[in-house]
Formats: sequence, C-alpha cells, structure tokens
Amino acid sequence: MTVLSPTAPATLPRESTAFGLSALAALFWGSNFEATRFVLNDLPPWTAAAGRFAIAATAILLWLALRHGINLRVLRRNWRAFVTLGVLGVAGFNAALFLGLQTASPVSGALIMATSPLSTSLIDALIERRRPRAIALLGMVISLLGVGLTVGAFSGTHFASGDWLILVGSLGWALYTIGCRRWVRDASPIETASWTMVSGAVALAIAAFAFEQPLHGLATASSATWEALIWMALAGSVLAYLFWQTGIARRGPGPTSILFNLVPVSALVIAAAFGEIPNASQLAGVAVAIFGVLLASGRLRLPHRA
Repeated sequence: MTVLSPTAPATLPRESTAFGLSALAALFWGSNFEATRFVLNDLPPWTAAAGRFAIAATAILLWLALRHGINLRVLRRNWRAFVTLGVLGVAGFNAALFLGLQTASPVSGALIMATSPLSTSLIDALIERRRPRAIALLGMVISLLGVGLTVGAFSGTHFASGDWLILVGSLGWALYTIGCRRWVRDASPIETASWTMVSGAVALAIAAFAFEQPLHGLATASSATWEALIWMALAGSVLAYLFWQTGIARRGPGPTSILFNLVPVSALVIAAAFGEIPNASQLAGVAVAIFGVLLASGRLRLPHRA
C-alpha cells in the first residue's frame, strides 16, 4: 500500500475532483484509438509506441523537475517498483495495444480493455482477502454490458489473434493500477507517473531498436503522424497518467479502475466525430456504461425499499 509523504494529502485534490480527473484520463485514452489507427498506417508498432512514450517521458520528467524537483530519495526507495510498474503498465500495456491492433479491431480491443476494472477489483480483493462489495460488482457488470452494446460485441464481433495480446495488456494494466497503490512508498502521483513512464519508455525503446528501425521510421514519418504522436504523448499519456495517478492516490485502485470503462465510450464518440455515426444500440450502450460507472463508483445509489 502506498504511504504518501506528510505533505502529500494536502496537495491532493478533493475526492470529487479526483473522480473528474480520472474520468478525463479515460476520455484522453479513448482518443488514442483513432490516433493509433492513424499512426499505424505510417509507422510499425514498436516504433510508434516507443516514439509516443519518448516524447511523453521527456515532457513529464521536465514537468516534475521544474514544478517539484527531483527527489532522489523517492527514486532510490522505489526504483524497483517504478521499473516493474513501467514495464507492466506502460511498456507492456501499450505494446500489447499497438501490436494487437494490427490484427484486432478497435471494437473488440476496446471491449477487452473494458474488462480491466473488473480484473483490477477482483485481484485487489484477492490480495486484501476480502469480498468485493455487491453493488460495486453489479455496477461493473452493468457497465461492461453497456460497453458491449457500445462496441457491438452482441452483433457478431469476432475475436482475432491480436485480441489475446490486448487481453494480456489489460491484465498488465490491472496490476499497474494495484501496484501503484501497494508497492510505491512516499511518492506523489506525479513522481509515480513520471518514473513509471520513463521506465516504460526505455523498455519500449529497447524493443523498437531490437525489432525495427525506429530512427528511420520516425525521420520519414509525415507531419500528421507526428501531430498524432504528440497528442498521444501529451494528452493521452502525460495528462492521462497524471490524472489517473491522482485518482488512485485519493480514491484507491478499485474505485478509480471502474472509470476505465469510459475508454471505449470515448473512443466511440471520437470515431463519430470523424464520420462514424453511432447507431441506436451504441447510444444505448453509452448510457448503460455510464450508469454502471456511476453505480460502481458510489456516485449513484439504488433506492432502498421502505
């Protein structure tokens, strides 16, 4: 379990603000689907993932240094956790996504990613040796059904080989969410986000140089590809990871993870902005998913019988 420094609680936002920031992180991640699909038309997967997080890691480390300073004590105390979490939740999750989307559709990929909150809560409950709250499980099941409607999982979507990679990535993300709360000590959300992102970026860069020619690919990429990479790096990585870490620090991994179900909903809305208009079933799925998120997170309560 994370033990924050004595000044950390005062610097964390209110619970309601942390909820909103975590939701915004999910919306930013949802935008990465359309950007990823675009970038993969111009770059191979390892190069695309490494390029995104090279930019992101540089930006967030500069932010940390300028706004808060580099606390070497925190780094020395947590470097093993930072490296492990960076490999699992940054490199592993995003490599699985970029590689998986070569053969999997964004629809099935989004649905698989939406199982991450359930996995997170169940794994966290198993580690804590406690039974998950019934209302939380109900809300997660409802939100997952809504996601299924949103991405068309009940209308004939078939799983491709890349879906298994995305499934492994989603489990890595579940462990990242739990590990940031349990394994990191005396670190602020921005420190955890910064050092795990740097660790993940290094791992992705090593893989890119091992399997591809990233320098050549990035040098010949179009300006539009670079714009998409920068968006994914700054909004879909730096801000999203920082907001997510803030949610974990204030609200815990279980309540925060349920908001991950908003990722495919966001992806659908953004796809609609690019001309893919949702049908009635998808719109109904959006409403059901949001209802489940609010129910599982405690923002909505079922009426009690008199």
